[in-house]
Amino acid sequence: MTTKPELDWNDSTDRDNATRGLIDRLEPCVIRNDAGRVVWDNDRWDFLTKEECPPTVHPGLWRQAGHNTAQGLFEVTPGFYQVRGLDVSNMTIVEGDTGVVVIDPLVSKECAAAGLELYRRNRGDRPVRAVVYTHSHGDHFGGALGVTTAEEVAAGRVEIVAPEGFMEHAVSENIFAGPAMRRRAVYMYGKSLPSGAEGTVGFGIAQGLSTGTIGLLPPTRTITRTGEELVLDGVRFVFQLAPDAEAPSEMNFYFPDHRVLLIAEMVNHTLHNVLTLRGALVRDARAWATYITECIQLFAEADVLMGSHNWPTWGHADVRRILTQQRDAYGYLHDQTVRLMNRGLTGPEIAEEITAFPGELGSAWNIRGYYGSLSHNVKAVYQRYMGWFDGNPAHLWQHPPVAQAKRYVDFMGGADAVVARARQSFDAGDLRWVAEVLNHVLFAEPDHSEARELQALAFEKLGHAQENGVWRNFYLTGAQELRAGSRGPAGSEPHHQSPDMLAGLTTKHIFQSMAVRLDGPRAAAHRLLLRWEFEDIDEVWTLLVGNGVLTPMRGDAPDGEAPQLTLRLDRATFNRILARQTTFADQIGSGAVVAEGNAGVLTTLYGLLEEPPLHFAIALP
Repeated sequence: MTTKPELDWNDSTDRDNATRGLIDRLEPCVIRNDAGRVVWDNDRWDFLTKEECPPTVHPGLWRQAGHNTAQGLFEVTPGFYQVRGLDVSNMTIVEGDTGVVVIDPLVSKECAAAGLELYRRNRGDRPVRAVVYTHSHGDHFGGALGVTTAEEVAAGRVEIVAPEGFMEHAVSENIFAGPAMRRRAVYMYGKSLPSGAEGTVGFGIAQGLSTGTIGLLPPTRTITRTGEELVLDGVRFVFQLAPDAEAPSEMNFYFPDHRVLLIAEMVNHTLHNVLTLRGALVRDARAWATYITECIQLFAEADVLMGSHNWPTWGHADVRRILTQQRDAYGYLHDQTVRLMNRGLTGPEIAEEITAFPGELGSAWNIRGYYGSLSHNVKAVYQRYMGWFDGNPAHLWQHPPVAQAKRYVDFMGGADAVVARARQSFDAGDLRWVAEVLNHVLFAEPDHSEARELQALAFEKLGHAQENGVWRNFYLTGAQELRAGSRGPAGSEPHHQSPDMLAGLTTKHIFQSMAVRLDGPRAAAHRLLLRWEFEDIDEVWTLLVGNGVLTPMRGDAPDGEAPQLTLRLDRATFNRILARQTTFADQIGSGAVVAEGNAGVLTTLYGLLEEPPLHFAIALP
């Protein structure tokens, strides 16, 4: 195992940089939606800068969280501004010849609008000329409608710029797998936890996520190659594509006339995730390191480094240092995982071997594991190459969790006996083992009250000890749900039902999202053929349900097969129906939807679509 180097707790660089250039703050830093519901409250984190670190929080996480509470409008360098602390991400505003370019407009339109208003009250009412999305994660495009409108974009007055593959991956991650990811995100981000020394204190890259209105404005300009240049409102951009690293569609860009580099989420003031615990495609740590090397080579003159999270870095030497350290961190965890993998070690075994970075990396604050951890990142590298199976035949066809748990508990003498032994392990401080064995008890007997409380206590103690904010949130949310049951945080409605989000999706995306909701076994008894004519966008689609699969096809059915039902409507009406603002029956009655053929086919189709639950059990079966 690697010896853990010492950290310089007297180094104030991060604290100074987190507040450098402050122009104005939002007082109070509370943002509400049109109905008056609070969608962001940064003031609830004030305790982090007013109190000493308590024993229930790791001092490193407390330090990082305190820096992340800084909020307001910051001048990074003349003409470049960031709004920080008004959401999970940063919104960057670059002044051009006649207006501004907005980069990464936060999660929700309410927060983005508040950030733009804060900028304008200090810098004047400059119009937005372009919006740039650095990558396909929702916290970098969801608030676009807070800084511009679909009408401005349609009129050509505002460009929307994104990297190649943006729409495909934004839909894949935020729509197709959205329900499962959102449920696990409750754990990852501590959404149901109170803020405080006993609850959530943030997660390394930020303090929380806003719960306002999420939308999507599709790109009007796509960046397709590294080295591509673009001038937006007189500001020169040079782009570097970085797909399949931190996000499947991502780009960095350099402002050569100002020696400013914006590196999206490729470099942060924390180790990031090779596989985020809410779920995602496994990222390529080797490619991640390679892109940072390319960035160093392409933009070697950079004097200022800005990111989509945390605070900037100033000075050529410090910019080069953080780029190099972050590059080496992802390179090290990739290469050493593969080295040990090729010696025959499995992911969990490798995670016990690689417990710290060596030398300079080990003493660098910017690669501490506040968000990503070495432990789950090396397991992700192993997973990328080797998959879920570790090669041991005993693990090839295991019982599912509940059946497995019942057998374990029976072998170990019954639930009461296991709990009694687990209490001895708890008293001995072997909390990881307590969590393991009590999980079997709870999956065998979920109502065992003594096991639930002891597991909750074990989770609490494990959570309070974590430097990683995400691990802390997982443990504490698990403890909370064991005691109080699953409960959803405010604003937890599915994002894909937002009219603003639906309006940004193509018809193909909508029908593809329906396909992953089809109950295949029940649908296998049906063959359905529906023709959809969207008159306002001049599109015809055919939906075929056969063999338990929903297949969307642009245009008419193959072989001239006649549809059982033809629907004529416009996309705006369809969006309202999908958002549950109206129904097909009401719109057919009003004449907004014309149905020709067997209307029962539509009822059958919708009866075969499964509505994903907002909540499902995680710490219990």
